[in-house]
Amino acid sequence: MGVLCDTQIRELVGIEPFEEAKKREGIVSYGVSSYGYDVRVGPIFKIFTPTPRTGGICVVDPKRFTDELMVTVDTREHGLDHVVIPPNSFALCETMEHFDIPRDILVLCVGKSTYARCGLIVNVTPLEPEWRGKVTLEISNTTPLPAKVYAGEGIAQFVFLKGDRVCEVSYADKAGKYQDQAGLTLPMVD
Repeated sequence: MGVLCDTQIRELVGIEPFEEAKKREGIVSYGVSSYGYDVRVGPIFKIFTPTPRTGGICVVDPKRFTDELMVTVDTREHGLDHVVIPPNSFALCETMEHFDIPRDILVLCVGKSTYARCGLIVNVTPLEPEWRGKVTLEISNTTPLPAKVYAGEGIAQFVFLKGDRVCEVSYADKAGKYQDQAGLTLPMVD
């Protein structure tokens, strides 16, 4: 299994909008890199916050997940270029890019060092072969302080692994529950 380089990513992986890597003064970098693609975080965030609706008492249950545990922030509606994730909290967001993963490629995500060095950890489960859509990203603020995340800027790097053989069953074949998600998608159980 090999890692795709920049020219192979351009040729083989569907990424819209596709961006070249270039210096952007004062911006967390994004776009294609030597052996990956740095995705941008979109404008919509859902931030875990105890709210009056939950009485400040919350249990996160992946089988019965409720949107009431989160506050939605659309940076465009508020004229913001960032959100603030509370200390020791967590946010969901979406990539600006839409992906169409080929049948013989698996995608892994790693956080960008700019955010990691500030105590912000990005997690994404692997994008399986033939997965399509915008990616829901999970961001953890591991610090005891509030932390900013900038909308429209780089947040994580995707690494594309090309299999030696084509898989027998792809994500599309399984009709995966997160297939073709148009944006930030909350957890669900079949």
